[in-house]
Amino acid sequence: MTRILIAECKQEVSTFNPHLSRRDDFGIRRGRELLDYHRTVRNEIGGALSVFDADPEVELVPAYSAFFITSGGTLAKADWEVMAAEFLDEIRRAPPVDGVYFCMHGAMASEEELDPEGWLLAETRKILGEAVPIVVSLDLHGILTDRMVEHSDAIVAYHTYPHVDFFETGQRAARLLRRIVVGEVRPVTAKIAIPALVRGDELITATGSFGECIRLAQAAETGPRGLSAGMFIGNPFTDVPSLQTYSFVVTDDDPELAEREARRIADCFWSHHEKMRVPLKSLDEMTEILCSHRGGGTIAIVDAADATSSGASGDSNAVLRALMAAGYRGRLLLPIVDEAAARQAFAAGIGATITTTVGGSLDPDRFTPLEITATVRLLADGRFRSESFGEEWLAGPTAVLEAGGVTLVVGSRAVNLYDRSFFLRHGQDPRLFDAVVVKSPHCQPHMYADWCVRMVNVDAPGSSSANLPYLGHTRCRRPIFPLDPDVRFEAQPVIFRRR
Repeated sequence: MTRILIAECKQEVSTFNPHLSRRDDFGIRRGRELLDYHRTVRNEIGGALSVFDADPEVELVPAYSAFFITSGGTLAKADWEVMAAEFLDEIRRAPPVDGVYFCMHGAMASEEELDPEGWLLAETRKILGEAVPIVVSLDLHGILTDRMVEHSDAIVAYHTYPHVDFFETGQRAARLLRRIVVGEVRPVTAKIAIPALVRGDELITATGSFGECIRLAQAAETGPRGLSAGMFIGNPFTDVPSLQTYSFVVTDDDPELAEREARRIADCFWSHHEKMRVPLKSLDEMTEILCSHRGGGTIAIVDAADATSSGASGDSNAVLRALMAAGYRGRLLLPIVDEAAARQAFAAGIGATITTTVGGSLDPDRFTPLEITATVRLLADGRFRSESFGEEWLAGPTAVLEAGGVTLVVGSRAVNLYDRSFFLRHGQDPRLFDAVVVKSPHCQPHMYADWCVRMVNVDAPGSSSANLPYLGHTRCRRPIFPLDPDVRFEAQPVIFRRR
């Protein structure tokens, strides 16, 4: 039998979000519970298990899973230290294994450790030794540090944005790990750093120019001697020293091929990078668009600056404040995080009218609490599953408040909003409103873009703003596009090979 250890530590943060993440922002699972949960979800571990479960020669060793209930701000130092100790303790308790599959994100950061994934990989090596193969799956919004590549045998990354290949990425990682374990292949990795931080529709892999780079990577991965390839465009809101874009190619003992293909992907990306920005409308322009809308469909207000899936706080009321000040009379639906407002609604009960403030509870330097008088329409525990992939999310006590034409779904904690499940779980169909605030830069097209009459990208304040110079990066390498003028790029591949 071949023993495969499985572990997970996964979160995407915005270091510009002042509200620290905590351990209770993660779903923690160990042993059999890890396997039972992930067999019900179409995520990376679910995909890997579909491969391992089909092989009678594989014995699984489930160790530890810390999966973010939502993205958020920088992980508090004490909470990171507890989680890291728990993770490594489970590695130490495991029986001897022949291979390791780690599911990670790549854009975690704690208050002091700015490369948690790389640190965990390095510490795992100290426990398991240099000979045990480790394959890591990562989000293409991860930040591919040298330490991560040095201490793994191969990296596998998503190939889609919006992300729809979680399951398939896990399958690719599992199949590659099996090939390494049996001695069929000897991975070598080429990595190229590209000084760019990018956003916008050109990153949609099905339609944008970034898709051209991904198709080159897929060809390299599936071609002769190819094992894995892709790009990491990073999370511009996780301001850490290694933040930039990376191409990478893993081949079977062919460093020249890896270097050549990584260079080809990087050069393709650089040829398009100037286009990878978001044209934003000001709050005043947004207000004019909505106030002149005379029905006949729903307008989506894309407030990506408060995208909880990118690490923002979720408590922005900037769009609501602007529309209320303008006297907007349409039916508006929006999500917001405000535990105190939800608690007040629970105390009053369904049907009661309350005067409360919403917003500004987590990121008070950007948002000021906004007073509203509203009727409590629904109360719920905030526990639900994503309509996209079936993950379990927990918004905490959640209230639906109705203030005139405005309907707010008020959660106690941030959850991912890259689909409609937060709205639908709480009885709100976005199609029935004149406007809906979408706190995600891109969702799968059927969520909004396919049926909304217009998508308005708004330049609102927030810790995940696509207006990148607004954020104030201090840690990432400079010069870098678009923060600096006249940025130049020359591909300089670096080769990594396990001993």
